[in-house]
Amino acid sequence: MKTIGLIGGMSWESTQTYYRLINQKVRDELGGLHSAKLVLYSVDFAEIERLQHQGDWPATAKILSSVGQSVESAGADFLVLCTNTMHKVASDIEQAVEIPFLHIADATANVLKKDGLTCVGLLGTKFTMEQRFYIERLQQHGIQVVVPDEQQRDEIHSVIFNELCLGVIKPNSKILYLDAVTSLAARGAQGVILACTEIGLLIQASDTAVKLYDTTEIHAGQAVQLALGRI
Repeated sequence: MKTIGLIGGMSWESTQTYYRLINQKVRDELGGLHSAKLVLYSVDFAEIERLQHQGDWPATAKILSSVGQSVESAGADFLVLCTNTMHKVASDIEQAVEIPFLHIADATANVLKKDGLTCVGLLGTKFTMEQRFYIERLQQHGIQVVVPDEQQRDEIHSVIFNELCLGVIKPNSKILYLDAVTSLAARGAQGVILACTEIGLLIQASDTAVKLYDTTEIHAGQAVQLALGRI
């Protein structure tokens, strides 16, 4: 079994989900008392969040590249960045290390293509929904992307940072997100990507008839398959 390197803490609410899912999936695959071999470096999210909203992406790239090197030095065989938004600096992290990097958008696109989807909705932070780094990565796989309108994007972003990252779950916010899912489906989305690792804390597949793709679960699942040498 390979050792999984996790760069987490963005936020720790979703990082604990990664840890749980990865270990559950290893147990399911191998049985008994098996659990994952992994190295976890959890950053102080307040520092990263401040730089995000200042638009200082080079500073975030420097921090996370250094973290990636630390995880590599600790014995990880490949890297998993436990956040969608910070994949904006994925190429910087990849260049800073020698071990492979499992990109969350590629992992998600693999599942979408297997399911035959060509057009999806995207929910995430405003950075993920409005900037090109994530959408273009999906488009490279032949997948078209639609995003919520501006008001919905603002509201979705606010819920992520002011509620979900703090472990706060509100019924009204769930309604807001499900309304956005319905709107995206009406505009042609065959499914909706939960492209923020905290969104799965708020809405699940059982909440809507629209197919949801939880990037946290997908990313964790493919990390396990890679660790076990099955992909």
